[in-house]
Amino acid sequence: MANQTRTRARKRRHMRVRRKVSGTAMRPRLNVYRSLKNIGVQVIDDQAGHTIVSASTLEAGLQEVLADKLKVDQAKEIGKVVAERAKAAGIEQVVFDRGGYRYHGRVKAVADGSREGGLVF
Repeated sequence: MANQTRTRARKRRHMRVRRKVSGTAMRPRLNVYRSLKNIGVQVIDDQAGHTIVSASTLEAGLQEVLADKLKVDQAKEIGKVVAERAKAAGIEQVVFDRGGYRYHGRVKAVADGSREGGLVF
């Protein structure tokens, strides 16, 4: 029961953030999804309604790079990977969507990693 309430509260916070944060073709939205074990990041153009690039700890190609790292370090690495992919797709600037999570820990690590990778937000 507590988990449903926690999830519902996060979704409510996310919808509050999403009222103000929207991605365009020139400045797409960098969305973060965090579970207990994994983290996923997408760069989304909301006007066109599609994902431009994404990265996740579940990707087979990243498993060996992330193998012996802590979850915060994995999140930072995922931020760098998504930044590289976004730069390759011609994206320099994004708006950060924390997904209803606190800007803290793994969510902050994704933001820091993507800034190190060259994204501006």
